[in-house]
Amino acid sequence: MAKPVQSNSKTKANWLNPREMKAWRNYIISARRLLDALDNDLDGHDLSMPDYEVLAQLSEAPNRRMRMSDLAQTALISKSRLSHRMKVMEKAGWVRRETCPIDKRGSFAIMTEKGWRAIVKAAPDHVESVRKRFIDNLSTKDQEEIARIFNRIGLELRDQYQREEK
Repeated sequence: MAKPVQSNSKTKANWLNPREMKAWRNYIISARRLLDALDNDLDGHDLSMPDYEVLAQLSEAPNRRMRMSDLAQTALISKSRLSHRMKVMEKAGWVRRETCPIDKRGSFAIMTEKGWRAIVKAAPDHVESVRKRFIDNLSTKDQEEIARIFNRIGLELRDQYQREEK
């Protein structure tokens, strides 16, 4: 956020300098392009990236089932957005919902056999896309550095979010 010509803000902003702006813009443009490309690469499987992420999380969960609230948190999807995705995915036959027997307000997302077949079929193409569009463009050192940087940022964002929730 470069300093605007005129600012109506009553607070004093800590404007980005040119180096910071370049880092931010390069990140955001590349991240958007990467996510769009990964999403497009799933078109042949009739899956979107959010669908794939939900199915991937469920595929790794015990009995391919998770509480909806845990799935939303793990897949980094708001509860309302996950609820919408679940309706679409239920219609496709990839998942089903089941009321939690202990807590009637809660529910489970459960991957169906059709959902399992969909993720198994899409996974090799998705991994190839991730490799081609991301991993193969990085050295081993780059991969380690990116993992370290985004782990730190992710932990800080998680902590900020938890503080704001209280």
